[in-house]
Amino acid sequence: MKFPIALAGALLIAAPACAQGDPVKAGVEAYERGDYRTAVAQWRGPADKGNADAQFNMGQAYKLGRGVPADLKQAEIWYRKAALQGHEQAEGYYGLALFENGKKAEAAPWLQRAVSRDDARAQYILGIMLFNGDGVKKDWVRAYALMVRSSGSGLDAAVKARAQMDQYMPMDDRQQGLALSRKYDEEFGRGGRPLPPVEVAADTRATPAPTTSRPTPPPPAVTRPTPRPTPPAPAPVAAAPARDGGWRVQLGAFGEPGNARKLWSQVSGRFPGRQPSYVKAGALTKLLVGPYASRAAAASACASIKPCVPVTR
Repeated sequence: MKFPIALAGALLIAAPACAQGDPVKAGVEAYERGDYRTAVAQWRGPADKGNADAQFNMGQAYKLGRGVPADLKQAEIWYRKAALQGHEQAEGYYGLALFENGKKAEAAPWLQRAVSRDDARAQYILGIMLFNGDGVKKDWVRAYALMVRSSGSGLDAAVKARAQMDQYMPMDDRQQGLALSRKYDEEFGRGGRPLPPVEVAADTRATPAPTTSRPTPPPPAVTRPTPRPTPPAPAPVAAAPARDGGWRVQLGAFGEPGNARKLWSQVSGRFPGRQPSYVKAGALTKLLVGPYASRAAAASACASIKPCVPVTR
């Protein structure tokens, strides 16, 4: 069995990055107004001169076809330019673009970087790749561990993929995956050393991703033996609760407390498994939603709604 990847539901697009330079900031402001052509015009010059935020934003524009024709190959080029300068958002999106462009073995090390920062989308894609043996060595235990982490962020595609895995995978593999997910959370998921690298499949091995200023993740890779036959009707594993790393997202501050509760009633479906908090700040009531394990996970949750800002408790 191979699981398909629900790209449309998984690859949520982050807001454009903003540097201190006036053209980049002006481009972001134009983008937020819906004036995409002006945004691209503001970003192109700084991007050509090496501004990593502008390069990332150009990748976003080509990815979505906003201000320019949609062109995933051009998006890949711009993401790569920013990623090679260590732009963290660009590294993850470069890996996703490589994957979508069919360069799965090349995508793996870049997705790995984003996984080490607790990026739910990268965890989902890499988890499916490991389950299917798609461009990397098949490893069901590690695939399940990553899907547990991704589904814990509320990513809908990951929640559905984990439910499928619960039906298909042997119980002992799922239990090992849960244990590995907890180990990742303790050892790697909160700013520590990066996760052990995945191993690219021997018949699809590509040139390793160029190094940046960050240290190369240490070997060895985790591999999985040949899958065992599926036992009859394995019992499902209960969903893991959302991890609390001290992060929430703030959806606004209101002079009338009832407006904060009204907003939550309208957007709660976008934050599955999360709870609202109504925090007084002088005359205002802040609407906070969480918990999230890391800033990256909170920022990912903010991708589909504005205004939305990651905050710590």
